[in-house]
Amino acid sequence: MGLIGEVLLLPFAPVRGSAWVIRQALNEAERIYYDPATVRAELAQLEERLESGEIDEEEFDRQEDELLDRLEIGMRGSAGTDEWTTR
Repeated sequence: MGLIGEVLLLPFAPVRGSAWVIRQALNEAERIYYDPATVRAELAQLEERLESGEIDEEEFDRQEDELLDRLEIGMRGSAGTDEWTTR
């Protein structure tokens, strides 16, 4: 983009900067959400909740399926094949 284009877009600089910050925060949140170590820790906590009687088998199975889906996505993401790692 040339100098004239930069001058014309200067009033939008705060918006472009805010959009960049939002994208960075979203990428970091997704990285943490799908991090295999985080998911494994949540699986361990879920098992503890089942053993303590806090949740029943049905709830355990539902949450475990969600966590295993996240783990699978996180494992693919760590290999560089998932969409969120290539943004």
